[in-house]
Amino acid sequence: MDVSTTPVEFRAGEDVIRGSFHLPSTSGPLPAVALGHGWGMVAGGDLEDYARIIAAQGIACLTFDYRRLGKSSGLPRQEIDPAWQQEDYRTAITYLCSRPEIDAQRIGIWGTSYSGGHVLAVGATDRRVKCVVSQVPTISGYLSGLRKIHPRHADKLQRFFADDRLARLNGQPPGTMREVGQDEGPDVAYPGAESYDYMIGQAARCPEWRNEVTIRSLELARSYEPGQWVSRIGPAALLMIVADNDLQTPTDLQLDAFTQAREPKELLLLQGGHYCAYQQHFETTSSAAARWFSTHL
Repeated sequence: MDVSTTPVEFRAGEDVIRGSFHLPSTSGPLPAVALGHGWGMVAGGDLEDYARIIAAQGIACLTFDYRRLGKSSGLPRQEIDPAWQQEDYRTAITYLCSRPEIDAQRIGIWGTSYSGGHVLAVGATDRRVKCVVSQVPTISGYLSGLRKIHPRHADKLQRFFADDRLARLNGQPPGTMREVGQDEGPDVAYPGAESYDYMIGQAARCPEWRNEVTIRSLELARSYEPGQWVSRIGPAALLMIVADNDLQTPTDLQLDAFTQAREPKELLLLQGGHYCAYQQHFETTSSAAARWFSTHL
């Protein structure tokens, strides 16, 4: 099926969210899916690949950059606030519902990693959502953070948070840190080669991506608990895609969360680490998402 792709923008308070609208060449009104990327990532790259696979099933797709990232406006730049990003999903849903090509009664959402947590919360609280795909999702920012930070860096990280808050209080610009780095220093949000290789690889396709996040972003992530919403998603249909050796969003937390979900639900378990969902298992994960939306929208 042919799919046309056009740039779009829509208001979110005083800011502008920008993205791409993928419209299949079939008669409407059509079901639609909003797709946002994970921690610090922007539209383009493999987010568009997922959208094209889903759109080929006759489902309109909207990919977008969150406020403060990528092509979207908003200050401070490179700040990742999970509450704001959830609101951006709700605004994207509203935009889809406003389009004449779209059936507002058949809306789905797709998220991965950090946004995999977002779609759990939005799917549980926004009844416009009929179908959710949550891929390698963040379940507990607190528990994930405890596992990822080396004990010798824990005190220094807390000092980063406190110093940044004091600087902001005194009118200074937000402090920043690297998003990824091959070293495991305390000034890297996602340390290690696994995250570095994936994000730097995607940067080649996403010129707006920056290897920088505000320090406050990481502090906010440590208190983010989207897993608490899983049991409230039903009757919206939930597909959860989990990697069996996920060290970024730990596998056991995801599996425990899935057991709490109501029907209809389905679990797709992959062999590999966190980024295998995008890389060696892309065909499996994208086709599973397309099938789930086709079945439940």
